[in-house]
Amino acid sequence: MFVLSCGMCDRARADEPAAQAKFPATGGPWRTPLVRVVDLDVGETQAVTLCNGRKVSVKLTGLNETRDSVRSAVRRAEVAVEVDGRATQLASGNYNLPTRLGDVQIDCSITSGVYTNTNSDAWGLDKAARLRLWPADSPLIEPETFVYPVKQRWFASGTQMTNEPSYIDGIESPAVRKIYYHSGEDIGGAEGLVEVVAATDALVVSVGLDVLAGQENTKEHETPVAQRYDVIYLLDNQGWYYRYSHLFEIDKRIVPGRMIQKGDRLGLLGKEGASGGWSHLHFEIKSRQPSGKWGTQGSYGFLWEAYRRQHQPRIQAVARPHHLIFAGESVLLDGSKSWSAAGTIDRYEWQLSDGSKTTGATVTRNYPHVGEYSEVLRIVDSAGRVDYDFVFVQVVNRDNPQDLPPGIHAVYYPTFGIRPGDPVTFKVRTFGTTDGKELWNFGDGTDPVEALSDGNVERHAKDGYAVTEHRFARPGHYLVRVERSNARGEKGTTHLQVRVGEDE
Repeated sequence: MFVLSCGMCDRARADEPAAQAKFPATGGPWRTPLVRVVDLDVGETQAVTLCNGRKVSVKLTGLNETRDSVRSAVRRAEVAVEVDGRATQLASGNYNLPTRLGDVQIDCSITSGVYTNTNSDAWGLDKAARLRLWPADSPLIEPETFVYPVKQRWFASGTQMTNEPSYIDGIESPAVRKIYYHSGEDIGGAEGLVEVVAATDALVVSVGLDVLAGQENTKEHETPVAQRYDVIYLLDNQGWYYRYSHLFEIDKRIVPGRMIQKGDRLGLLGKEGASGGWSHLHFEIKSRQPSGKWGTQGSYGFLWEAYRRQHQPRIQAVARPHHLIFAGESVLLDGSKSWSAAGTIDRYEWQLSDGSKTTGATVTRNYPHVGEYSEVLRIVDSAGRVDYDFVFVQVVNRDNPQDLPPGIHAVYYPTFGIRPGDPVTFKVRTFGTTDGKELWNFGDGTDPVEALSDGNVERHAKDGYAVTEHRFARPGHYLVRVERSNARGEKGTTHLQVRVGEDE
């Protein structure tokens, strides 16, 4: 048996003597995280002491990983677990929140399948699966210590969360031999417009290429800091490192050695560095893992908890993650991760790209033709509230999988507080083709509008996104659509939802 807690606890850090176990910025003690983490092989049992002092026995009884036929990438991983003899099934990562099981909350952030045909170890996992536990009534992270790091709506644009197989140049490329499984959370947004803020009180340890002395990743220090011109690293008093990447602009007040507070401005969201050319914030937490290695501390649940606390949404549709298949195959479209404060979602409606409609939390659909499809999920809760989300289905040619269909990233700004007649900035960039033009339909009865982005010819081009301004004349909840085709007639499509004159 092995009792384990994750991250830095109230004893000394693993690489420092006890007498020096103080948070360097304040001289105060390190703070113990609420989460407890355990890595297990199938059939293995360990004892875990929760943050409330309760001891539980955790066993991993099964693991099943489903791979796509295009790249053999893990698309869904499910684990069977027992906590004090109570059994449940958990889906790993990919927009799943912790599950309540008796007196605990538990999730699975990663499984070992991501180490097949990959060239990176972001997670520091040496066993079959990673489980994380909290008391049933506990927040995932202390509420007073954490805020949502982006000033925009939840799911305002494309995302790449936790362990999704990552996009290449904005769309997934089956021609890439090694699979890059994403770690951390990618939050899409409008380049140069969306403000990024510190999620926690923290010590600034790295800004661009400038690193605080003693925080370099060397044999002597061994930190997870990997400096780059567009990246900031922060260190909190749990011993967790926070990475903010692809910044369009870094605030001049953010310098190594400075202690900052949660909510302080860090800069503006962008597409710099290894972004693939799509504008987003890469937000990632690194902490010591049960293996002793630095690894990603999945933060999707932390972000969702902070967003709910700050913005108090009443309903949230979730249709993600995305899918990659060969033409002629089918996928399961899944809206079951959607949420309502009312407690009950009465109706799941799918508006599909072939013009058909169907209902149900999950729907299986076949895709005979190559393209990138954006399927629309509409949910209605028991209070009559409505929300939408969208899921990408990328369909490639089995005979020529390297000939990708167009992929599209679209954003809008602002995302809060839009009133009738206000100007709204829309940006779009197509990936995989320079043929044709984008065609916007704003869903308000106005004529479609053409745009022309650069096709991601140069990833960091300042004018890579085509910019369009639109004003909505009346209050409403609008579904905006943009599409573009290549010379083969293959179409890429995406959607946005825009609320005008209403908060939720």
